[in-house]
Amino acid sequence: MPVPLPTSLDTPSTSRRIALLRPVEWALLVSALLILWIGNNTDIDLALADAMFDRARNVFPWQHAWLAERFNHEILKTVLQVLGFTVVGVASWDCFKPFRSWTVARRTGMRVLALSALLVPAAISLLKRFSDSHCPWDLQRYGGSEPYVRLLEMMPAGIPSGHCLPAGHASSALWLLAVVVFWLPERPRMAAAVGAAMLAFGFAVGWMQQLRGAHFLTHTLWSVWIAVAIVYFLYEILGSRKGRAALA
Repeated sequence: MPVPLPTSLDTPSTSRRIALLRPVEWALLVSALLILWIGNNTDIDLALADAMFDRARNVFPWQHAWLAERFNHEILKTVLQVLGFTVVGVASWDCFKPFRSWTVARRTGMRVLALSALLVPAAISLLKRFSDSHCPWDLQRYGGSEPYVRLLEMMPAGIPSGHCLPAGHASSALWLLAVVVFWLPERPRMAAAVGAAMLAFGFAVGWMQQLRGAHFLTHTLWSVWIAVAIVYFLYEILGSRKGRAALA
């Protein structure tokens, strides 16, 4: 039987990229089911929020703390937004007047990073608009007026939507996950290390909001999941052979 010759799409780079990224799709599926299970079958969200809530004073002590409110929610968010707009501006400039010093790999990375800066916050903000879930500080359990309802449960009649899931503030940092594409597919270990660092940073930004009573753990986890999914599929499109050829 004759051995088939490799086609133009079967290059070592393409095959390696597919081998590296296909497991991500399984990881996304399994992690989505796990987050869903945590939110609907455990009390981890409530246990963590209870630990952050001072029942004696009926407040979340970190709600107006300088580090959590002023720095994390205002200063850091502004810095990250300016950074995002800068990345989008540079990538847009390259679209109309390409930088001659940029390689295809760098151009791909900048496009993925810029689109992530736009799409990650936008997607999370849009999903929040359709969310019934309330923030912890709005719940009766923590001095508010609304009942606690899990993601797959029906909101009682007459109760307004909370628009609190997924965690919006974390999205201001989670788009930075896209920097991993600058090391793909040639340096997967470095990409994994950078990705882990960026996810940890985004999670920390979300965790500070949890300390304030603004979100539950699963709210932040869903934001992380959405960011990973968006970055992955952007790279699948722009990092493909056809995508790179279009940017060459």
